[in-house]
Amino acid sequence: MHSHPEAADTLIVAAQLYDGTGVPPVERDVAVRDGRIVAIGNLSNWLAEEVIEANGHALAPGFIDVHTHDDTHVIRAPQMLPKITQGVTTVIVGNCGISASPVTLKGDPPDPMNLLGTRDAFSYPTFAAYVDAVNAARPAVNVAALIGHTALRNNQMDRLDRAATPQEIEQMRAQLTEALAHGALGLSSGLAYGAAFAAPTEEVMALAAPLAEAGALYTTHMRTEFDAILDAMDEAYRIGRHARVPVVISHLKCAGPTNWGRSAEVLESLEGARRMQPIGCDCYPYSRSSSTLDLKQVTGDIDITVTWSTPHPAMAGKLIRDIADEWGVTQQEAAQRLQPAGAVYHNMSEDDVRRILSHPATMIGSDGLPNDPLPHPRLWGAFPRVLGHYARDQRLIPLEEAVRKMTSLSARRFGLTQRGEVQVGYHADLVLFDPARVRDAATFDKPQQAADGIEAVWVSGVLSYRDGAPTGERAGRFVARGARPATGDRAAHDAQHDF
Repeated sequence: MHSHPEAADTLIVAAQLYDGTGVPPVERDVAVRDGRIVAIGNLSNWLAEEVIEANGHALAPGFIDVHTHDDTHVIRAPQMLPKITQGVTTVIVGNCGISASPVTLKGDPPDPMNLLGTRDAFSYPTFAAYVDAVNAARPAVNVAALIGHTALRNNQMDRLDRAATPQEIEQMRAQLTEALAHGALGLSSGLAYGAAFAAPTEEVMALAAPLAEAGALYTTHMRTEFDAILDAMDEAYRIGRHARVPVVISHLKCAGPTNWGRSAEVLESLEGARRMQPIGCDCYPYSRSSSTLDLKQVTGDIDITVTWSTPHPAMAGKLIRDIADEWGVTQQEAAQRLQPAGAVYHNMSEDDVRRILSHPATMIGSDGLPNDPLPHPRLWGAFPRVLGHYARDQRLIPLEEAVRKMTSLSARRFGLTQRGEVQVGYHADLVLFDPARVRDAATFDKPQQAADGIEAVWVSGVLSYRDGAPTGERAGRFVARGARPATGDRAAHDAQHDF
């Protein structure tokens, strides 16, 4: 026994500790020093500069938002309120084939790259320049990044409605390789969008070649989430097998009324593929999606809410159906007039959302759009909605399983070393919340509202959010891809199982 007490920067006392691995909570004290967790247990003999009484509330690893479009937001609005208020301590940017870097624009950003901002937001011709900009901005949350296939196509091609030539693929690969050398997590694609739909599977397979050697992965907004979803999943598996890398299917859903109820067969496909290769998915806990306004989806069979429109800003918040009536035109014509625009699509069934959300392979990602003036509430509410609405109120999954889906599962899958678990030696990214009170306050009508019940958030040991307000301290930084466990050892077995 130590006769002299140990000292820490921060001591969190009497917490119900959810360590991130999915085991039930235990009461523990946690000590933090120099940005790391240094002790877990009964630490009554410790001294600390700051003691926080947890009063039996939940202490968990900081949440990892695996699916964001915060690429430019982390630099332009580094306080990152939509995320830190949810207990998110790390965001993964560059999803759906669109990333802020490496990008060189010839004009305005093509759809859907415009989700990340207007032309002036894209000032990172190399990934190294983006890493420097993130670290200079010192955002409130850590940032890890994927490289977008569409962004690379934009850099190398004169037009996006065709397949890339072998020479263009070679140039894209060179840019991807540079980014991987600077710590990028891998390649993302958005094959459903017009800017990438013309890319054949072989183009992505050829581009994905440098990923395996770097220990990187492939994530995809698949070619379709509508009726041909199983074919799109097969394409994702094929790319992963060819490149010999893990695959993450982004925001897995059954979109469109003709597809409702098919989540069972979609998950059966996923489970079958998981027996052969490492594959996972993420989802957000809502039955509506959001993106730019896609004319192909304006069919009249679902409600679509306009969230922004460059030529008709006053139409934000209205249904396309009502706008069309007001203008005396068809919905398709109204949608054309509104372009460029953003939209929320009422396109999923709640049963499918619940089934996908509760599957053990599913991580949580918000897919929030921070530049949208009327954002989908997932931007501010995704994580507390899982903890409060789905875990506590609906009892869809135990709270410890909800936490696993936002912490260790995500960290292991993306290679974020020493994050996602409350373990000695790990980064002190932590969130303290009240399980009885945690809930999402953001709604479709009033989406920009902070969650209830998030009591304190630490990023690298720095108290960054407390009792409903940011502290003003920001300790986030760029996080480079870490090594995944080598095959053969126990950790690798767990990591593979977790994938």
